[in-house]
Amino acid sequence: MPILSNADREYLSQVFAERLVDPVKIRLYTQKLTQLNIPGYECMTCRETNELMEELASLSDKIELETLDFLQVRQQAVREGITEIPAIVLEGKNKGKVRFIGVPAGYEFATLIEDMIDVSRGTTKLQPLSREILGKLARPVHIQVFVTPT
Repeated sequence: MPILSNADREYLSQVFAERLVDPVKIRLYTQKLTQLNIPGYECMTCRETNELMEELASLSDKIELETLDFLQVRQQAVREGITEIPAIVLEGKNKGKVRFIGVPAGYEFATLIEDMIDVSRGTTKLQPLSREILGKLARPVHIQVFVTPT
């Protein structure tokens, strides 16, 4: 059963057609979906995240989804700063990478969509003053935003 309603799928297809400029690559670090539960390797939201990301990728030919089994590619994941699953890495025209850890549900879903668009365009809606201040940073900065459901 699809996660997104037909109306949401139609709306997102239109948004992607209008606002995605260049391709967006999504790497989804997850666990291999099986009927077996492996002790110490239970991902409570991987199945839903997998389904959601597959649905999103099907809505535009500019979205490429690569699904990776975390246990099989752990060294690659760690190089990308991924230590927990499910994890979503967005890459596109932008300089850096955007990472989501956990299922992007609720308000985080809207943030994921906007980030996909920003990554596709290679720019954000930051104000000129913010860009100027950030441009003065002497070295890369790792920013983390933590969100909890309420």
